[in-house]
Amino acid sequence: MAFKIVRNDITKMNTEAIVNTANEQAAVSTGCDIAVYNAAGYEELLQYRRAKIGAVPEGEVFITPGFKLPAKYIIHAVSPKYLGGNAGEEEKLRSCYRKSLLLAKAQGIRSIAFPLIATGSFGYPKEEGLRIAVDEINAFLLDNEMTIFLVVFDDRSKTLGKRIYPKLEEYIDHNYVENKSSAEYGNFRPDMGMAHAAQGMSVPQMSSPQMNAPQMSSPQMSAPQMSAPQMNRKASAAKPGLLGSVFGKHKEKSTGRFYAEDVPADSFEASEEVDFESVHESRLEERMKHISDTFSQYLMYLIQDRKMENSEVYKRAIVDKKIFSKIKNNPDYHPQKLTALCLCVGARLNLDESKDLLARAGYALSPCDKTDIIFSYFIENEIYDMIELDIQLEEHGLPCIIS
Repeated sequence: MAFKIVRNDITKMNTEAIVNTANEQAAVSTGCDIAVYNAAGYEELLQYRRAKIGAVPEGEVFITPGFKLPAKYIIHAVSPKYLGGNAGEEEKLRSCYRKSLLLAKAQGIRSIAFPLIATGSFGYPKEEGLRIAVDEINAFLLDNEMTIFLVVFDDRSKTLGKRIYPKLEEYIDHNYVENKSSAEYGNFRPDMGMAHAAQGMSVPQMSSPQMNAPQMSSPQMSAPQMSAPQMNRKASAAKPGLLGSVFGKHKEKSTGRFYAEDVPADSFEASEEVDFESVHESRLEERMKHISDTFSQYLMYLIQDRKMENSEVYKRAIVDKKIFSKIKNNPDYHPQKLTALCLCVGARLNLDESKDLLARAGYALSPCDKTDIIFSYFIENEIYDMIELDIQLEEHGLPCIIS
Protein backbone atom coordinates (compact mmCIF):
# COMPACT_ATOMS: atom_id res chain seq x y z
CA MET A 1 0.00 0.00 0.00
CA ALA A 2 1.49 3.35 -1.06
CA PHE A 3 0.46 6.82 -2.11
CA LYS A 4 2.96 9.25 -3.59
CA ILE A 5 2.86 12.58 -5.39
CA VAL A 6 5.36 12.61 -8.25
CA ARG A 7 6.42 14.97 -11.02
CA ASN A 8 6.19 13.01 -14.24
CA ASP A 9 4.39 12.66 -17.56
CA ILE A 10 1.38 10.45 -16.83
CA THR A 11 1.61 8.84 -20.28
CA LYS A 12 5.04 7.49 -19.30
CA MET A 13 3.99 6.03 -15.93
CA ASN A 14 4.82 2.33 -15.73
CA THR A 15 1.69 1.38 -13.77
CA GLU A 16 -1.01 -1.12 -14.65
CA ALA A 17 -3.46 1.70 -15.25
CA ILE A 18 -3.50 5.45 -15.68
CA VAL A 19 -6.48 7.78 -15.27
CA ASN A 20 -7.44 10.24 -17.99
CA THR A 21 -9.54 13.39 -17.60
CA ALA A 22 -12.17 12.58 -20.20
CA ASN A 23 -14.82 14.58 -22.01
CA GLU A 24 -18.56 13.88 -21.72
CA GLN A 25 -18.92 13.35 -25.45
CA ALA A 26 -16.90 10.97 -27.61
CA ALA A 27 -14.49 13.76 -28.44
CA VAL A 28 -11.02 14.79 -27.32
CA SER A 29 -10.47 17.83 -25.13
CA THR A 30 -7.28 19.76 -24.36
CA GLY A 31 -4.71 19.12 -21.63
CA CYS A 32 -4.33 15.63 -20.18
CA ASP A 33 -6.98 14.18 -22.51
CA ILE A 34 -5.25 14.96 -25.79
CA ALA A 35 -1.85 13.97 -24.34
CA VAL A 36 -3.22 10.53 -23.43
CA TYR A 37 -4.87 10.07 -26.83
CA ASN A 38 -1.69 11.06 -28.67
CA ALA A 39 0.49 8.71 -26.62
CA ALA A 40 -1.94 5.79 -26.79
CA GLY A 41 -2.69 6.19 -30.51
CA TYR A 42 -5.14 8.95 -31.29
CA GLU A 43 -7.34 7.32 -33.94
CA GLU A 44 -7.35 3.88 -32.36
CA LEU A 45 -8.43 5.12 -28.94
CA LEU A 46 -10.98 7.57 -30.35
CA GLN A 47 -12.59 4.90 -32.52
CA TYR A 48 -12.78 2.54 -29.54
CA ARG A 49 -14.60 5.14 -27.47
CA ARG A 50 -17.02 6.02 -30.27
CA ALA A 51 -17.83 2.39 -31.02
CA LYS A 52 -17.97 0.92 -27.52
CA ILE A 53 -18.49 3.74 -25.00
CA GLY A 54 -20.26 6.78 -26.39
CA ALA A 55 -21.36 9.71 -24.23
CA VAL A 56 -20.77 9.51 -20.45
CA PRO A 57 -21.99 12.05 -17.85
CA GLU A 58 -19.70 14.04 -15.54
CA GLY A 59 -18.51 12.15 -12.48
CA GLU A 60 -18.73 8.73 -14.18
CA VAL A 61 -15.84 6.54 -15.37
CA PHE A 62 -15.13 3.92 -18.04
CA ILE A 63 -12.15 1.76 -18.99
CA THR A 64 -10.32 1.16 -22.27
CA PRO A 65 -7.14 -0.67 -23.26
CA GLY A 66 -3.91 1.28 -22.96
CA PHE A 67 -3.00 0.59 -26.61
CA LYS A 68 0.53 2.03 -27.09
CA LEU A 69 0.93 3.25 -23.51
CA PRO A 70 3.15 1.47 -20.96
CA ALA A 71 -0.04 1.08 -18.89
CA LYS A 72 -2.31 -1.86 -19.74
CA TYR A 73 -5.49 0.11 -19.05
CA ILE A 74 -6.79 3.67 -19.22
CA ILE A 75 -9.55 4.56 -16.78
CA HIS A 76 -11.33 7.63 -18.14
CA ALA A 77 -12.91 9.89 -15.50
CA VAL A 78 -15.37 12.35 -16.99
CA SER A 79 -14.27 15.54 -15.28
CA PRO A 80 -16.66 18.25 -14.06
CA LYS A 81 -16.32 21.74 -15.48
CA TYR A 82 -15.81 24.22 -12.65
CA LEU A 83 -18.69 26.73 -12.61
CA GLY A 84 -17.91 28.52 -9.35
CA GLY A 85 -18.29 25.68 -6.85
CA ASN A 86 -22.06 25.68 -6.35
CA ALA A 87 -23.12 23.40 -9.19
CA GLY A 88 -22.27 20.04 -7.61
CA GLU A 89 -18.67 20.09 -8.88
CA GLU A 90 -17.15 18.76 -5.66
CA GLU A 91 -19.32 15.64 -5.51
CA LYS A 92 -18.68 14.95 -9.20
CA LEU A 93 -14.93 15.32 -8.70
CA ARG A 94 -14.99 13.05 -5.65
CA SER A 95 -16.97 10.56 -7.73
CA CYS A 96 -14.22 10.61 -10.39
CA TYR A 97 -11.61 9.48 -7.87
CA ARG A 98 -13.87 7.10 -5.95
CA LYS A 99 -15.30 5.31 -8.99
CA SER A 100 -11.91 5.15 -10.73
CA LEU A 101 -10.44 3.36 -7.71
CA LEU A 102 -13.39 0.99 -7.39
CA LEU A 103 -13.23 0.16 -11.11
CA ALA A 104 -9.48 -0.48 -10.81
CA LYS A 105 -10.11 -2.76 -7.84
CA ALA A 106 -12.79 -4.68 -9.77
CA GLN A 107 -10.31 -5.19 -12.62
CA GLY A 108 -7.66 -6.52 -10.25
CA ILE A 109 -5.38 -3.54 -10.91
CA ARG A 110 -2.62 -3.17 -8.31
CA SER A 111 -1.02 0.12 -9.38
CA ILE A 112 -2.58 3.25 -10.82
CA ALA A 113 -1.54 6.82 -11.64
CA PHE A 114 -3.90 9.80 -11.43
CA PRO A 115 -3.50 13.29 -12.82
CA LEU A 116 -4.85 16.11 -10.68
CA ILE A 117 -8.31 15.67 -12.19
CA ALA A 118 -10.16 18.74 -13.53
CA THR A 119 -7.58 21.30 -12.36
CA GLY A 120 -6.31 22.09 -15.86
CA SER A 121 -8.58 23.08 -18.73
CA PHE A 122 -11.69 22.17 -16.69
CA GLY A 123 -10.85 25.03 -14.29
CA TYR A 124 -11.08 23.40 -10.84
CA PRO A 125 -8.96 25.29 -8.24
CA LYS A 126 -5.70 23.42 -7.77
CA GLU A 127 -5.51 23.40 -3.95
CA GLU A 128 -9.14 22.38 -3.59
CA GLY A 129 -8.72 19.69 -6.25
CA LEU A 130 -5.69 18.34 -4.41
CA ARG A 131 -7.54 18.21 -1.09
CA ILE A 132 -10.35 16.20 -2.68
CA ALA A 133 -7.86 13.83 -4.34
CA VAL A 134 -6.04 13.22 -1.06
CA ASP A 135 -9.31 12.69 0.84
CA GLU A 136 -10.62 10.09 -1.59
CA ILE A 137 -7.33 8.25 -2.09
CA ASN A 138 -6.63 8.01 1.64
CA ALA A 139 -10.21 6.87 2.33
CA PHE A 140 -9.81 4.09 -0.27
CA LEU A 141 -6.46 2.98 1.13
CA LEU A 142 -7.90 2.52 4.62
CA ASP A 143 -9.57 -0.71 3.44
CA ASN A 144 -7.74 -1.59 0.22
CA GLU A 145 -4.27 -2.46 -1.03
CA MET A 146 -3.05 -0.57 -4.09
CA THR A 147 -0.08 1.54 -5.16
CA ILE A 148 -1.37 4.96 -6.14
CA PHE A 149 0.50 7.87 -7.71
CA LEU A 150 -0.76 11.42 -8.08
CA VAL A 151 1.12 12.85 -11.06
CA VAL A 152 1.86 16.57 -11.38
CA PHE A 153 3.18 17.61 -14.77
CA ASP A 154 1.83 21.01 -15.82
CA ASP A 155 4.13 23.68 -17.25
CA ARG A 156 4.20 25.60 -13.99
CA SER A 157 5.24 22.53 -12.01
CA LYS A 158 8.05 21.69 -14.45
CA THR A 159 9.38 25.24 -14.43
CA LEU A 160 9.07 25.63 -10.67
CA GLY A 161 10.77 22.30 -10.01
CA LYS A 162 13.73 23.17 -12.24
CA ARG A 163 14.04 26.57 -10.59
CA ILE A 164 13.75 25.31 -7.02
CA TYR A 165 15.93 22.22 -7.03
CA PRO A 166 19.49 23.59 -7.50
CA LYS A 167 18.88 26.53 -5.17
CA LEU A 168 17.30 24.27 -2.56
CA GLU A 169 20.31 21.93 -2.68
CA GLU A 170 22.63 24.86 -2.08
CA TYR A 171 20.38 26.09 0.72
CA ILE A 172 20.41 22.66 2.40
CA ASP A 173 24.18 22.44 2.05
CA HIS A 174 24.67 25.82 3.70
CA ASN A 175 22.06 25.52 6.41
CA TYR A 176 21.84 21.82 7.18
CA VAL A 177 25.18 20.17 6.40
CA GLU A 178 27.22 22.89 8.06
CA ASN A 179 24.99 23.10 11.13
CA LYS A 180 24.72 19.31 11.42
CA SER A 181 28.49 19.06 11.33
CA SER A 182 28.75 21.73 14.00
CA ALA A 183 26.20 19.97 16.20
CA GLU A 184 27.90 16.59 15.87
CA TYR A 185 31.57 17.56 15.92
CA GLY A 186 31.63 21.00 17.50
CA ASN A 187 33.88 22.29 14.72
CA PHE A 188 32.31 25.73 14.39
CA ARG A 189 34.19 28.57 16.05
CA PRO A 190 32.81 32.08 16.59
CA ASP A 191 35.85 33.52 14.78
CA MET A 192 34.83 31.61 11.64
CA GLY A 193 31.90 33.97 11.09
CA MET A 194 33.83 36.87 9.51
CA ALA A 195 35.82 34.53 7.26
CA HIS A 196 32.65 32.89 5.99
CA ALA A 197 30.95 36.24 5.46
CA ALA A 198 33.95 37.50 3.47
CA GLN A 199 33.61 34.50 1.13
CA GLY A 200 29.86 35.00 0.68
CA MET A 201 29.05 31.88 2.70
CA SER A 202 26.25 31.48 5.21
CA VAL A 203 27.07 31.33 8.88
CA PRO A 204 25.17 28.97 11.21
CA GLN A 205 22.99 30.94 13.57
CA MET A 206 23.99 30.77 17.20
CA SER A 207 21.37 29.93 19.77
CA SER A 208 22.02 33.02 21.83
CA PRO A 209 19.46 35.77 21.21
CA GLN A 210 22.31 38.28 21.21
CA MET A 211 23.44 36.85 17.89
CA ASN A 212 20.20 37.84 16.14
CA ALA A 213 21.42 41.32 15.27
CA PRO A 214 24.78 42.64 14.04
CA GLN A 215 27.10 43.64 16.88
CA MET A 216 30.16 45.86 16.93
CA SER A 217 31.51 45.47 20.43
CA SER A 218 35.16 45.75 19.50
CA PRO A 219 36.59 49.29 19.15
CA GLN A 220 38.58 48.16 16.10
CA MET A 221 35.30 47.26 14.36
CA SER A 222 33.59 50.63 14.78
CA ALA A 223 32.18 52.11 11.58
CA PRO A 224 32.99 55.60 10.23
CA GLN A 225 30.61 58.25 11.47
CA MET A 226 27.73 58.83 9.06
CA SER A 227 24.77 61.14 9.11
CA ALA A 228 21.24 59.68 9.37
CA PRO A 229 20.51 60.32 5.65
CA GLN A 230 23.77 58.61 4.65
CA MET A 231 22.92 55.60 6.81
CA ASN A 232 19.43 55.42 5.30
CA ARG A 233 20.86 55.42 1.78
CA LYS A 234 23.39 52.75 2.73
CA ALA A 235 20.65 50.57 4.19
CA SER A 236 18.52 50.99 1.07
CA ALA A 237 21.37 50.02 -1.23
CA ALA A 238 22.39 46.94 0.76
CA LYS A 239 18.86 45.54 1.26
CA PRO A 240 20.06 42.66 3.49
CA GLY A 241 16.64 41.94 5.03
CA LEU A 242 15.69 43.88 8.14
CA LEU A 243 15.63 40.87 10.43
CA GLY A 244 18.43 38.94 8.83
CA SER A 245 17.76 35.41 7.66
CA VAL A 246 16.59 31.97 8.62
CA PHE A 247 19.88 30.55 9.86
CA GLY A 248 22.27 33.42 9.29
CA LYS A 249 21.97 33.69 5.49
CA HIS A 250 20.78 37.09 4.27
CA LYS A 251 18.10 37.38 1.62
CA GLU A 252 18.45 39.84 -1.23
CA LYS A 253 15.30 41.60 -0.09
CA SER A 254 13.12 41.72 2.96
CA THR A 255 10.03 39.53 2.80
CA GLY A 256 8.42 40.92 5.94
CA ARG A 257 5.07 42.61 5.30
CA PHE A 258 5.32 44.34 8.63
CA TYR A 259 8.49 46.11 7.57
CA ALA A 260 8.06 46.52 3.85
CA GLU A 261 4.47 46.97 2.81
CA ASP A 262 4.05 50.65 3.72
CA VAL A 263 7.44 51.87 2.49
CA PRO A 264 7.92 52.31 -1.29
CA ALA A 265 11.08 50.73 -2.67
CA ASP A 266 12.51 54.12 -3.60
CA SER A 267 11.46 55.94 -0.43
CA PHE A 268 15.03 56.34 0.73
CA GLU A 269 15.91 57.89 -2.62
CA ALA A 270 12.95 60.28 -2.59
CA SER A 271 13.49 61.60 0.90
CA GLU A 272 16.57 62.19 2.96
CA GLU A 273 14.90 60.81 6.08
CA VAL A 274 11.97 58.52 6.78
CA ASP A 275 9.85 59.11 9.83
CA PHE A 276 9.80 55.51 11.08
CA GLU A 277 7.25 56.18 13.80
CA SER A 278 4.67 57.74 11.49
CA VAL A 279 4.91 54.80 9.09
CA HIS A 280 5.05 51.91 11.54
CA GLU A 281 3.82 53.09 14.91
CA SER A 282 0.19 52.06 14.45
CA ARG A 283 1.15 48.64 13.10
CA LEU A 284 3.65 48.13 15.90
CA GLU A 285 1.02 49.02 18.46
CA GLU A 286 -1.38 46.56 16.84
CA ARG A 287 1.22 43.78 16.98
CA MET A 288 2.00 44.58 20.60
CA LYS A 289 -1.65 43.95 21.47
CA HIS A 290 -1.12 40.33 20.41
CA ILE A 291 2.13 39.71 22.26
CA SER A 292 0.51 37.21 24.63
CA ASP A 293 -1.70 35.49 22.03
CA THR A 294 -1.78 31.71 21.83
CA PHE A 295 -1.06 29.92 18.56
CA SER A 296 -4.75 29.89 17.68
CA GLN A 297 -5.34 33.55 18.53
CA TYR A 298 -2.26 34.78 16.69
CA LEU A 299 -3.04 32.70 13.59
CA MET A 300 -6.56 34.13 13.45
CA TYR A 301 -5.13 37.63 13.84
CA LEU A 302 -2.64 37.12 11.00
CA ILE A 303 -5.34 35.77 8.70
CA GLN A 304 -7.59 38.72 9.47
CA ASP A 305 -4.68 41.16 9.08
CA ARG A 306 -4.11 39.83 5.56
CA LYS A 307 -7.82 40.06 4.75
CA MET A 308 -7.85 36.36 3.89
CA GLU A 309 -10.66 33.84 4.27
CA ASN A 310 -10.19 30.93 6.68
CA SER A 311 -11.12 28.47 3.93
CA GLU A 312 -8.47 29.96 1.66
CA VAL A 313 -5.82 29.28 4.31
CA TYR A 314 -6.66 25.70 5.26
CA LYS A 315 -7.23 24.70 1.64
CA ARG A 316 -3.87 26.07 0.54
CA ALA A 317 -2.24 24.44 3.56
CA ILE A 318 -3.96 21.10 2.77
CA VAL A 319 -5.12 20.99 6.40
CA ASP A 320 -8.35 19.18 7.20
CA LYS A 321 -11.28 21.51 7.84
CA LYS A 322 -12.10 19.72 11.12
CA ILE A 323 -8.58 20.27 12.45
CA PHE A 324 -8.68 23.91 11.42
CA SER A 325 -12.03 24.31 13.20
CA LYS A 326 -10.50 22.89 16.39
CA ILE A 327 -7.68 25.41 16.16
CA LYS A 328 -10.06 28.28 15.47
CA ASN A 329 -12.58 27.45 18.20
CA ASN A 330 -10.16 26.46 20.95
CA PRO A 331 -7.63 29.18 21.87
CA ASP A 332 -5.51 26.62 23.73
CA TYR A 333 -5.51 23.96 21.01
CA HIS A 334 -2.00 22.60 20.44
CA PRO A 335 -1.46 21.50 16.80
CA GLN A 336 1.21 19.09 15.65
CA LYS A 337 4.33 20.76 14.31
CA LEU A 338 3.73 19.73 10.68
CA THR A 339 0.20 21.13 10.85
CA ALA A 340 1.58 24.41 12.20
CA LEU A 341 4.20 24.53 9.42
CA CYS A 342 1.57 23.90 6.75
CA LEU A 343 -0.57 26.71 8.14
CA CYS A 344 2.41 29.08 7.85
CA VAL A 345 2.45 28.25 4.13
CA GLY A 346 -1.34 28.44 3.84
CA ALA A 347 -1.45 31.89 5.44
CA ARG A 348 1.49 33.08 3.30
CA LEU A 349 3.51 34.16 6.32
CA ASN A 350 6.99 35.53 5.98
CA LEU A 351 9.86 33.89 7.85
CA ASP A 352 9.74 36.03 10.97
CA GLU A 353 5.97 35.66 11.31
CA SER A 354 6.34 31.90 10.86
CA LYS A 355 8.94 31.69 13.61
CA ASP A 356 6.73 33.77 15.90
CA LEU A 357 3.64 31.66 15.22
CA LEU A 358 5.52 28.37 15.70
CA ALA A 359 6.99 29.60 18.97
CA ARG A 360 3.48 30.11 20.36
CA ALA A 361 2.93 26.36 19.98
CA GLY A 362 6.34 25.57 21.49
CA TYR A 363 8.12 24.85 18.19
CA ALA A 364 11.17 26.26 16.42
CA LEU A 365 12.77 25.85 13.00
CA SER A 366 15.82 23.67 13.50
CA PRO A 367 18.94 24.02 11.33
CA CYS A 368 19.59 20.31 11.96
CA ASP A 369 16.27 19.05 10.58
CA LYS A 370 15.91 18.74 6.80
CA THR A 371 12.13 19.05 6.87
CA ASP A 372 12.47 22.36 8.75
CA ILE A 373 15.15 23.49 6.30
CA ILE A 374 12.93 22.79 3.29
CA PHE A 375 9.95 24.57 4.86
CA SER A 376 12.22 27.50 5.68
CA TYR A 377 13.43 27.69 2.10
CA PHE A 378 9.90 27.74 0.71
CA ILE A 379 8.70 30.34 3.21
CA GLU A 380 11.76 32.55 2.87
CA ASN A 381 11.43 32.52 -0.92
CA GLU A 382 7.64 33.03 -0.81
CA ILE A 383 6.87 29.75 -2.61
CA TYR A 384 3.51 28.91 -1.05
CA ASP A 385 2.90 25.67 -2.98
CA MET A 386 2.23 22.57 -0.86
CA ILE A 387 2.32 20.22 -3.86
CA GLU A 388 5.82 21.30 -4.83
CA LEU A 389 6.91 21.24 -1.18
CA ASP A 390 5.63 17.68 -0.82
CA ILE A 391 7.48 16.63 -3.98
CA GLN A 392 10.71 18.10 -2.62
CA LEU A 393 10.27 16.23 0.66
CA GLU A 394 9.77 13.00 -1.30
CA GLU A 395 12.80 13.66 -3.51
CA HIS A 396 14.94 14.22 -0.42
CA GLY A 397 13.84 10.96 1.18
CA LEU A 398 11.74 12.61 3.87
CA PRO A 399 8.22 11.71 5.06
CA CYS A 400 5.65 13.46 2.91
CA ILE A 401 2.91 15.62 4.36
CA ILE A 402 0.15 15.31 1.79
CA SER A 403 0.71 11.69 0.80
